[in-house]
Amino acid sequence: MSGALKAAWGLTAFVVLAGVVLWATTGRAVFAVFIVLGVLTAVGAVVTGRAEARGTQRGKDLP
Repeated sequence: MSGALKAAWGLTAFVVLAGVVLWATTGRAVFAVFIVLGVLTAVGAVVTGRAEARGTQRGKDLP
């Protein structure tokens, strides 16, 4: 796992956790946006991880 991918997962966890905590403490639903952005970041990290793994596999297939 590359450093950029680790950073994406860290950012995802932070944003989702911040959204949940802020929504729970303030009661304002606007912090649900943080949760949605965190989920979108997670989806991007998964797609990037798959592309990275696929690229690594292609490199092994070459002579």
